Amino acid sequence: MHPILKFLGAAQGVTGSCFLVQTERSKVLIDCGMFQGSRSERELNSRAFPFAPDEIAAVILTHAHIDHSGLLPRLVREGFRGPIYATAPTVDLCSVMLPDAAYIQEQEAQRRSKRRRWRRRESVEPIYVAQDALDSLELFKSAEYETWTDVAEGLRFRFWNAGHLLGSTSIELEAQDPHQVTRILFSGDIGPDSKLLQSDPEAPAGFDYIVCESTYGATERTGSSLKARRENLQCEVEAAITRGGALLIPSFAVERTQEVLVDLVWLITQGQVQPFPIIIDSPLATKATEVFRKHAKELENGGALLDALDSPFVTVTETVEQSKDLDNRTGFHAVISASGMCDAGRIRHRLKNWLWQPHATVLMVGFQAAGSLGRVLLEGAKAVRIHGEEITVAATIRYLDIYSGHADAPELAAWVSERLPVRGGLFLVHGEPPALISLRERLASLIPLEKIVAPLLDQSFELAPGGAVVREAGSRRTAARDTIGRPDSSNEHAELLLDISDALEAVADERGRAAIIRKLKSALRDSELSW
Repeated sequence: MHPILKFLGAAQGVTGSCFLVQTERSKVLIDCGMFQGSRSERELNSRAFPFAPDEIAAVILTHAHIDHSGLLPRLVREGFRGPIYATAPTVDLCSVMLPDAAYIQEQEAQRRSKRRRWRRRESVEPIYVAQDALDSLELFKSAEYETWTDVAEGLRFRFWNAGHLLGSTSIELEAQDPHQVTRILFSGDIGPDSKLLQSDPEAPAGFDYIVCESTYGATERTGSSLKARRENLQCEVEAAITRGGALLIPSFAVERTQEVLVDLVWLITQGQVQPFPIIIDSPLATKATEVFRKHAKELENGGALLDALDSPFVTVTETVEQSKDLDNRTGFHAVISASGMCDAGRIRHRLKNWLWQPHATVLMVGFQAAGSLGRVLLEGAKAVRIHGEEITVAATIRYLDIYSGHADAPELAAWVSERLPVRGGLFLVHGEPPALISLRERLASLIPLEKIVAPLLDQSFELAPGGAVVREAGSRRTAARDTIGRPDSSNEHAELLLDISDALEAVADERGRAAIIRKLKSALRDSELSW
């Protein structure tokens, strides 16, 4: 039997990274990440795993980001008891990120349950709780870069630096049977050439199969050098200062926050912009920053990070009351807050306070998944709903792609080129369809087009020596594939509610408003009859 590779996440989308490798003797997971983006995509987090957790021998983790690690507590809750292999920095980061993710799950379940009780509906249970996160941390085992580790019978792996994040890896996996060895390389998330804190990605060459991320497979960045990045940031900060309101920076708490912080402090200390307060408003970012401080010697420009952390211009909100007080703050200031896609965390509270104010600025510095609040804002929404309330968007919404932790299309192609030859095939994952299509076409000069595959959710392949053989797809594929990587009915529902409000406000008299409401009720009755 040849190894079987099943794609249980990050297939036709950028979140939920999870790949199952099965041999005759064992099953292991590469990552076990959380789905993010639209509500339909997030609902995949609570569906049954398409495997038995207690049958998994081990998990090998590429890095700590929640879209790669965030379902580990649920995996443990449902019976997994094997080791979770990761680098030492990844273990340290997960020790703060997974409990934080559990807290978010519990808080979100409480909020949704409260709203549902008002409507006499059943409460919502979190997909896992804090104790599950703590239980999962007991299973972590650190492994060194470039050192072979036996993970299960007939399976061994070694880590290579992926250049994406503190502790991030690509995973070289060897599956051995009596007749042959199948060599597979999982890219993880590949960092760009211009990362402030990370060195360039590394890995050997010559594989049977490669699983490659494609997040920015349709993007060619310009001006991504350190100098150009700081010049672009300077322009955005100066414009925000001119507007006079707060500068809100939704940011992923791990590494993105630290990179932006270093550059903001540099602009001030070098006299490129006038001094202003920088507030980190994220408990997770604060805890993660201490992990970065611990590993500063392992980072490029680690000294600059330490200087920024100790800057007098930087403060941290340590309590909920301090966070709430930010909404009463006057004068120009910058707030860096999670989550990076604006779908959870304190940034949603800051947005409720500032989005409706025309002198405020919201600066996105990371990828925004389809259906996320961040993507909705970038696409020009005139109003949004946050915590059930309608908020007019009058603030200036800006985007700086140059802080991305992902390689762009030319960098991904160069990374693949350095891994050749690829004998069996290349799987493109962790990308939305336009990025997958574009990168596949770009790579056709390196690998035969028929050997470059963008798998669907739950699709599995037999990794035969001459090429991958498609196996039957799993049960989640048909139900979920139309919502992965794109807005869903929850986004349309929010838009409809906003449109109804606009239509009612545009009518001057009560008779006109009553007529609109009657037509809506009639349309709903007609739709019920047609179901």
